[in-house]
Amino acid sequence: MIAILDYGAGNVFSLGNAIERSGKSFVVTDNIDDLKAASHIVLPGVGDASRVISQMERRGLLNFLATTKKPVLGICIGMQVLCSFSEEGDTLCAGVFAERVLKLRGGDVKIPHMGWNQVNDLKGPLFKGIENGEWFYFVHSYAPSPGPATISKTTHGQLFSSALNIRNFYGTQFHPEKSGIAGEKLLRNFFELKEID
Repeated sequence: MIAILDYGAGNVFSLGNAIERSGKSFVVTDNIDDLKAASHIVLPGVGDASRVISQMERRGLLNFLATTKKPVLGICIGMQVLCSFSEEGDTLCAGVFAERVLKLRGGDVKIPHMGWNQVNDLKGPLFKGIENGEWFYFVHSYAPSPGPATISKTTHGQLFSSALNIRNFYGTQFHPEKSGIAGEKLLRNFFELKEID
């Protein structure tokens, strides 16, 4: 069973559909017992950093995440709140990843970054069987800077981390559930990951 973490982030319909297409069942929950029973945990990608962190603190979810050894995947804002800090609302985040989340600087490109873009410098099991330069779907105005946990990079006016990994924690700035075949492959790769010792 896959647990989609419920922190009031809104519509998780497309994520649920993508999980089911991968042959897995899921529950949307903020119940710690459900999270303990799940094989994998997904933090969905809708919301505002300060509000999401506040909801997670209020529900006791940050304490659980700090100690879990289950594979955890944060998508978009779900990854950002696992970083150390977000410029969105000057928010102190969970600190799983050392990277800081900064507002994208527009320059010659439109912000928010919406649409398909390439993901490069792929590393690790999340990208098994996925070609360097594959296209994924993005919708965001903030992103983590490249750092020690970076496992892929993307450019939209500037270079940023499009995926992160440390221990059992993974994150994608793009939305795999909206990224067609490549996104479904990435989700299947995540669901193959085992709990760490």
